[in-house]
Amino acid sequence: MGANFLKRPVLKSVPTGRAVASAVAEHADCCAIRVPQIHDLANRLRFAPEQGRIWLDDQRMMLMHVSSLGALREELIGSLGKEAARGVITRIGYQAGARDAEMAKKLRSSSSTYEHFLAGPQLVSLEGIVHCEPIALDIDVGSGRYFGDFALIDCAEAEAHVASFGIGEESSCWMLVGYACGYTSTFMGRPILWREVECRAMGHDRCRVVGRPVEEWGDDAREDLRFLQIGDFVKWTPAPPNQPPVTARLAARLAGQENSFGMVGISSGFNNVCHLVKKVAPTEATVLFLGESGVGKEIFSHNLHRLSNRAKGPFIAVNCAAIPEQLTESELFGVEKGGFTGATVSRPGRFERAHGGTLFLDEIGTLSYTAQGKLLRALQEGEIERVGDSRVRKVDVRVIAATNVNLRDAVKDGSFREDLFYRLNVFPIRVPPLRDRRDDIPLLMNWFMQRSCKKNGKTITGFRERAVDALINYSWPGNVREMENLIERAVILADDGGALDICHLFTTGEELNSTTFIVQKNGALGPAADMIETDAPTAEGGLPKLADTEARMLRLALAEANGNLSLAARLLSISRPTLAYRLRKHKIAVE
Repeated sequence: MGANFLKRPVLKSVPTGRAVASAVAEHADCCAIRVPQIHDLANRLRFAPEQGRIWLDDQRMMLMHVSSLGALREELIGSLGKEAARGVITRIGYQAGARDAEMAKKLRSSSSTYEHFLAGPQLVSLEGIVHCEPIALDIDVGSGRYFGDFALIDCAEAEAHVASFGIGEESSCWMLVGYACGYTSTFMGRPILWREVECRAMGHDRCRVVGRPVEEWGDDAREDLRFLQIGDFVKWTPAPPNQPPVTARLAARLAGQENSFGMVGISSGFNNVCHLVKKVAPTEATVLFLGESGVGKEIFSHNLHRLSNRAKGPFIAVNCAAIPEQLTESELFGVEKGGFTGATVSRPGRFERAHGGTLFLDEIGTLSYTAQGKLLRALQEGEIERVGDSRVRKVDVRVIAATNVNLRDAVKDGSFREDLFYRLNVFPIRVPPLRDRRDDIPLLMNWFMQRSCKKNGKTITGFRERAVDALINYSWPGNVREMENLIERAVILADDGGALDICHLFTTGEELNSTTFIVQKNGALGPAADMIETDAPTAEGGLPKLADTEARMLRLALAEANGNLSLAARLLSISRPTLAYRLRKHKIAVE
């Protein structure tokens, strides 16, 4: 694509030397910059006060007092010194900018180059950091050409710095400069360095930043590069090297990529379980996983075995609920030939097969009282007897158990042996349900989508904003297992190359409750977009009727576009005449 060069008129002198002044003169054509509407980004900002969460697309955000930001800067400068503090703050901004660039690619991938790029300046405005006004912008991604000149109006970072330190001789918008470097470098696929050439902390009436490729700055870049630790930044490449730079490693860690457990998660609940598993794994202690069905107890058990000293031994899993009561003893301890009618051969049980390794007893709360007594003896003595045999066999087995019932309550009502409970409850680990670790939901959504696409040979671009809202607010009674199945179903239903929407996800009568609010066009908070009604008429099998689903999608698009038919048609990826025809078909009036 050719250059999209845009310029606001008349630039006066720039007090940062010849490099910036000559660059501005070089890009001095007068063209009005058309800043795109911000509504597509604002609709991605959701407030969920009942959950204590704010979301921007699939990233959790938070509000922060500007005075608190100033106090944090004071603490960092006082404890680390100005140089180190500036480096830390700049790199935090870099990471945030890189993340927002990925979001902009997803939200405005079909826009023109400059509209796509200007999502970054609009995002920092939406996040309450600063209002950006483009002075000059010259972009050609194909050739790698870039020049940007932006005025920063009413910058919160400069305000916090001035409140703490007053007017000085150095610029103060360190985080914003880092943000611009991270955003533009990710967008362009090459390292772009920004420098602050005017700042309110230096007595100017506004702040102003200029950005261009690192090599074009020459010696002027040396001072700024050191705050990014950027020997790596100068050598930056879009293809990840064997050892990525610090900022890339930080971004990857926060992105919730699959960890050493083969799972994703960033919530405190998830990380607490991982911590406990790593702590107990090297020991021989019996572990009891507690939690609802579908939270991932068996996966954590597999990983506990893998991290243990028994990793080279077998891992044998038993679903106690799936074993008929009369066969429990033979399944666990084995049977000798002729031990009971139909036992034509001798067969080792699960304890023997797990010798030297780990035995995982899932849903242990379903064992009969008799089977519990025999299991207790095996755990205490480390020996078993096959059914129909008089020989005692020693077994070296580490037992991991899991249950989705409250064993203490089961002990009280007499359905579970108290002595067995205390024998199993050596090191209990409670895995929280998915509704209590909602920070993990966006990560799991994308992880399962990618896995399902690979499994089913499909290409899906992502999730529509109302689908994200519904998934974050859904109660998830089936936890992670339910999400995995739900998203795989959605991937199968969605068109190849399209995005996942509510009509693909919630097709079997799930109860949806929206407790989030979005920023409306007048700046006020209003309820998030309506979800598909769970009591709508359904066809056979529980799926919503196609006509009802289509009518609801049409109404949602009209509401999103405020009645603008052309915009509503674009939102639905259909032509305006097709939209008009479908509105008449469903007798939907346009106000």
